[in-house]
Amino acid sequence: MTTVQVQIDRTACQAYGNCADEAPAVFRLDDLGYVQLVGGDEVPADQEPAARAAILSCPARALHATE
Repeated sequence: MTTVQVQIDRTACQAYGNCADEAPAVFRLDDLGYVQLVGGDEVPADQEPAARAAILSCPARALHATE
């Protein structure tokens, strides 16, 4: 099974929060509203669909997945 990893472009993040809404087990927002990863950059297999939906929902395109 391939492990999906998520990268955050912190310079692109505009603190919309869509990612945390779509995948709260993968993404959270810091005190200023910017995205952070909950458990590191490797996404648990059961959270992969939600993580991919969150990546697509980011209007700033600040999130990227690699396998």
